[in-house]
Amino acid sequence: MRIGIAADHGGFEMKEFLMMSLKSVGYEVLDFGATELDTGDDYPDFVIPMSRAVIDGEIIRGLAICGSGVGACVVANKIAGIRAALITDTFSAHQGVEDDDMNVMCLGGLVTGHALAWELVQTFLNARFKGTERFQRRLAKIVTLESKTFK
Repeated sequence: MRIGIAADHGGFEMKEFLMMSLKSVGYEVLDFGATELDTGDDYPDFVIPMSRAVIDGEIIRGLAICGSGVGACVVANKIAGIRAALITDTFSAHQGVEDDDMNVMCLGGLVTGHALAWELVQTFLNARFKGTERFQRRLAKIVTLESKTFK
């Protein structure tokens, strides 16, 4: 499975840890940056290209990390077709995929410890969308919403 990962300075340390952990168990990981710690960088510069790579099929799932995870989640969800959530517990890590076909998981690099983050990432990556009629129906409503312009 090819995974993408993106983080600003607030998530840089966690990104490096997760990349090493993912590679050690056989995942192919594409790093969308930051490639060095820069306290002046901005999470949209990394999360947007990673999210587009999910939509383009270049990667299967994405991990977006900033200090709290909130900003990364907000920007990822601005890309049509991305279903991102800030995850802090294992139930949501698998349920978000199983029921909602979540394709980007967001983490707070300054608020989530490495051990928990690794557990959440493994849970997210091992989960599969159930695809039952009610879940597909809900996703169709989201696709319809994404195609509309609101003022």
